Amino acid sequence: MNTSIIMALIGLFLVTAFTNVLATLKTILMSKKIMNPVYLLVFADAMIFATTISKVTSGDGIQFTIAYALGRTAGTYIGGKIEDRMALGILEVDIFLNNRDKVYEISRRLRETGYTVNNFLVGGNNEEKRYQIEVVIKRKEFKILESIFEECGVENPTLKVKTLNKVDGKITTTRILKES
Repeated sequence: MNTSIIMALIGLFLVTAFTNVLATLKTILMSKKIMNPVYLLVFADAMIFATTISKVTSGDGIQFTIAYALGRTAGTYIGGKIEDRMALGILEVDIFLNNRDKVYEISRRLRETGYTVNNFLVGGNNEEKRYQIEVVIKRKEFKILESIFEECGVENPTLKVKTLNKVDGKITTTRILKES
């Protein structure tokens, strides 16, 4: 295998990885109904795809197909990591605890941090008293919620986490992120 073929394989891998990052981001943005950047991503992806697919189909040997497949795999992985960092979306988190004092401590700490919190007395297993905290947060702020659990000495609470498509009215976000 000569140098030009090796360079073509590396280029194909990198371009394919890049287009798959674009495709992953496109899917994520569409699922969050953030449409304006999607049009540009689709256009760029289509242009690059048309160019790379001709290279794969005209290349001699399976190495071009393998480079293409590895690039798609790497692009999906990188796109997922980027999405984790962007953490788009809104979550409704329900926290269930048996300890009333811990519920009030966590609720107080969440309110001090800047969140709107609802507390409920609920019936747990066998109708035993159980306490619920309900908070709506931005997905990127979930780590703040986890750190509050840690500060309050709560390990592995029962959580119900729901992704919300829309919130009417206001969503209160933490002051911690705004100050930094």
